[in-house]
Amino acid sequence: MDTVELSSRRRLLVLAICCMSLFIVGLDSTIVNVALPSIARDLHSDVSGLQWVVDAYVVVLASLLMLAGSTGDRLGRRRVFQTGLTLFTLGSLACSLAPSLSWLIAARMLQAVGGSMLNPVAMSIITNTFIDAKERARAIGVWGATVGFSMALGPVVGGLLVGSVGWQSIFWINIPVGLAAMVLAGIFIPESKAPRARRVDPWGQLAVIVLLGSLTYGIIEAPKAGWGSAQSLACFGLAAAALVALLVVETHRDEPLIELRFFRSAPFAGATVIAVCGFAALGGFLFLNTLFLQDVRGYSALVAGLCTLPMAAATVAFAPLSGRIVGSRGPRLPLIVAGVAMAASALLLLDLSASTPLWVLLLSYLLFGVGFGMLNAPITNTAVSGMPRSQAGVAAAVASTSRQVGSALGVAVIGSAVTSAVVLPFKTGFAEASHIGWWIILGCALAVLVLGLATTGAWARGTAEQVFAPARTERVGGTVSAK
Repeated sequence: MDTVELSSRRRLLVLAICCMSLFIVGLDSTIVNVALPSIARDLHSDVSGLQWVVDAYVVVLASLLMLAGSTGDRLGRRRVFQTGLTLFTLGSLACSLAPSLSWLIAARMLQAVGGSMLNPVAMSIITNTFIDAKERARAIGVWGATVGFSMALGPVVGGLLVGSVGWQSIFWINIPVGLAAMVLAGIFIPESKAPRARRVDPWGQLAVIVLLGSLTYGIIEAPKAGWGSAQSLACFGLAAAALVALLVVETHRDEPLIELRFFRSAPFAGATVIAVCGFAALGGFLFLNTLFLQDVRGYSALVAGLCTLPMAAATVAFAPLSGRIVGSRGPRLPLIVAGVAMAASALLLLDLSASTPLWVLLLSYLLFGVGFGMLNAPITNTAVSGMPRSQAGVAAAVASTSRQVGSALGVAVIGSAVTSAVVLPFKTGFAEASHIGWWIILGCALAVLVLGLATTGAWARGTAEQVFAPARTERVGGTVSAK
């Protein structure tokens, strides 16, 4: 059963339960950042170890999202959703008990396996529960707002928990929410499947895992091994080979893991790249600021978390506004605002030093929150626009995967670039070394702006019509041009 007729109240309950899963996954993506200095002290980790605490979770999540989306369509969305909640909750418990860095990284990977079953499957449940196009658009807007809200709130909640209880508590918060969502899903979410499930694509899945894993490993370990070392070159060469293999395999499959034809739509391809750039900026922004505020400025985890309140508040305020604008006027304006605000935020920190006034930091955080709040709705709506409902899980997984790939690359690239600058013979301080990171974040923000302009015009809409016209009778959430 692909479409489920439910009462209005029941549909809202389904949306709330799905957003609960998204909230803990999004929160977990950023809440860890503020705990990194405490984890480093307790578990004796260097910067690359901290990068792995963040990226082990994100890389596994990104690698499995597309598989999880199609698996939910095949085996049953509620079943896969509840399985994901179980694994995510168990992984959170394991993280809180970690006696060593290796244990913590392994537990983060278990968390990610469960998390990969939540976002795309929950989106698939939503798109097949809200039959009316306008209702579905509003539901997706709430979904997109939850993404931004949970990720922006992570550092604030993390600061409060780490400062008052300890870093282990950032994982405890997932356990009651996960258990509650698990029970509520069994009561209120009806089981549903796609009428005709997509076949498993093991070679495509393997290529994605090898591509993301080898690329991330090569980048994170490059400052220690050397960017031109045999290890680094082997990792980057393996990633390139995996990319080529992925393109070849997916081109010759009737039901590929990644529908390459979707990328002939400029809005869809643009939303994918914008998600990578925007979330790379977010990942790097949070990683650098966490270390700067606690290790350079000497703030406690609690104070460091409170410093990010302007970012969280702006995200909460502008995320729903972005959803309304996308629904009424399309994605162009929110993407322009997102690119400009995030670029302005990075510009303020290009000359960051240990004595930079606090008001400059807070203004930068506020501007970044405005930009990030405006970013999610156009990404989410464009990704699922025009897709047949039978492929809703796969479509949502592409958008979610793009976000996670961006976060992983942001932490890996920016963290490694700054680490390389710190370990130069001149022993540059962290604040000065971070300048290269802010330049990278500025570049990502400008890419959001340029792509937002380029992929939302008449030409771009024409490419989307050519790709999705055959699926017009099964469109998800209105026209592509309005998303």
